[in-house]
Amino acid sequence: MASLDEEFLRDEEETRREIQFIREQLPSDLKEKYTDAQLTWMLDAIANYFFESGILETDDDEVDIDMDCVADYLCHQAQEDGQPALNADEVRFVVEADLDFQEQNT
Repeated sequence: MASLDEEFLRDEEETRREIQFIREQLPSDLKEKYTDAQLTWMLDAIANYFFESGILETDDDEVDIDMDCVADYLCHQAQEDGQPALNADEVRFVVEADLDFQEQNT
Protein backbone atom coordinates (compact mmCIF):
# COMPACT_ATOMS: atom_id res chain seq x y z
CA MET A 1 0.00 0.00 0.00
CA ALA A 2 1.39 3.38 -1.03
CA SER A 3 1.95 6.04 1.56
CA LEU A 4 -0.02 9.26 1.45
CA ASP A 5 3.08 11.14 0.27
CA GLU A 6 3.52 8.68 -2.61
CA GLU A 7 -0.11 9.15 -3.63
CA PHE A 8 0.28 12.94 -3.59
CA LEU A 9 3.40 12.67 -5.75
CA ARG A 10 1.56 10.43 -8.24
CA ASP A 11 -1.38 12.85 -8.35
CA GLU A 12 0.97 15.79 -8.94
CA GLU A 13 2.75 13.92 -11.72
CA GLU A 14 -0.58 12.98 -13.32
CA THR A 15 -1.67 16.62 -13.19
CA ARG A 16 1.62 17.73 -14.80
CA ARG A 17 1.15 15.17 -17.59
CA GLU A 18 -2.43 16.26 -18.12
CA ILE A 19 -1.52 19.96 -18.25
CA GLN A 20 1.18 19.18 -20.81
CA PHE A 21 -1.37 17.18 -22.86
CA ILE A 22 -3.92 20.00 -22.65
CA ARG A 23 -1.39 22.59 -23.79
CA GLU A 24 -0.57 20.41 -26.80
CA GLN A 25 -4.28 20.18 -27.71
CA LEU A 26 -5.17 23.87 -27.32
CA PRO A 27 -5.28 26.20 -30.32
CA SER A 28 -2.05 28.17 -30.67
CA ASP A 29 -3.58 31.41 -29.36
CA LEU A 30 -4.58 29.66 -26.11
CA LYS A 31 -1.48 27.53 -25.44
CA GLU A 32 0.13 30.10 -23.14
CA LYS A 33 -2.99 31.96 -22.03
CA TYR A 34 -3.47 29.97 -18.82
CA THR A 35 -0.94 29.36 -16.09
CA ASP A 36 -0.40 25.86 -14.71
CA ALA A 37 -2.22 27.00 -11.57
CA GLN A 38 -5.24 28.14 -13.63
CA LEU A 39 -5.32 24.87 -15.55
CA THR A 40 -5.05 22.91 -12.31
CA TRP A 41 -7.96 24.93 -10.91
CA MET A 42 -9.97 24.18 -14.09
CA LEU A 43 -9.26 20.45 -13.80
CA ASP A 44 -10.47 20.49 -10.20
CA ALA A 45 -13.58 22.45 -11.22
CA ILE A 46 -14.30 20.00 -14.05
CA ALA A 47 -14.02 17.11 -11.59
CA ASN A 48 -16.39 18.95 -9.22
CA TYR A 49 -18.87 19.43 -12.06
CA PHE A 50 -18.87 15.71 -12.82
CA PHE A 51 -19.26 14.88 -9.14
CA GLU A 52 -22.06 17.38 -8.53
CA SER A 53 -23.93 16.53 -11.74
CA GLY A 54 -24.13 12.83 -10.87
CA ILE A 55 -22.41 11.78 -14.10
CA LEU A 56 -19.93 9.70 -12.13
CA GLU A 57 -22.73 7.64 -10.58
CA THR A 58 -24.12 6.27 -13.83
CA ASP A 59 -23.63 2.65 -14.82
CA ASP A 60 -23.92 3.44 -18.53
CA ASP A 61 -20.94 2.56 -20.71
CA GLU A 62 -21.26 5.86 -22.55
CA VAL A 63 -22.37 9.16 -21.10
CA ASP A 64 -23.40 12.19 -23.13
CA ILE A 65 -21.55 15.20 -21.74
CA ASP A 66 -22.74 18.67 -22.69
CA MET A 67 -19.46 20.54 -23.16
CA ASP A 68 -21.23 23.89 -23.12
CA CYS A 69 -22.72 23.15 -19.69
CA VAL A 70 -19.30 22.19 -18.32
CA ALA A 71 -17.71 25.33 -19.80
CA ASP A 72 -20.49 27.52 -18.39
CA TYR A 73 -20.03 25.86 -14.99
CA LEU A 74 -16.32 26.68 -15.05
CA CYS A 75 -16.99 30.31 -15.93
CA HIS A 76 -19.52 30.60 -13.12
CA GLN A 77 -17.22 28.88 -10.60
CA ALA A 78 -14.31 31.11 -11.60
CA GLN A 79 -16.41 34.14 -10.73
CA GLU A 80 -17.48 32.60 -7.40
CA ASP A 81 -13.93 31.53 -6.51
CA GLY A 82 -12.36 34.90 -7.35
CA GLN A 83 -10.49 33.46 -10.34
CA PRO A 84 -9.83 35.55 -13.46
CA ALA A 85 -12.86 35.73 -15.75
CA LEU A 86 -13.07 32.88 -18.24
CA ASN A 87 -14.48 32.79 -21.74
CA ALA A 88 -16.77 29.77 -22.22
CA ASP A 89 -15.76 29.33 -25.88
CA GLU A 90 -12.07 29.16 -24.88
CA VAL A 91 -12.64 27.02 -21.80
CA ARG A 92 -14.50 24.47 -23.93
CA PHE A 93 -11.14 23.56 -25.50
CA VAL A 94 -9.75 22.78 -22.03
CA VAL A 95 -12.80 20.65 -21.22
CA GLU A 96 -12.46 18.72 -24.49
CA ALA A 97 -8.73 18.16 -23.91
CA ASP A 98 -9.39 16.98 -20.35
CA LEU A 99 -11.94 14.44 -21.58
CA ASP A 100 -9.55 13.27 -24.32
CA PHE A 101 -6.83 12.81 -21.72
CA GLN A 102 -9.17 10.85 -19.47
CA GLU A 103 -10.24 8.61 -22.35
CA GLN A 104 -6.65 7.85 -23.30
CA ASN A 105 -5.63 7.09 -19.73
CA THR A 106 -8.50 4.89 -18.63
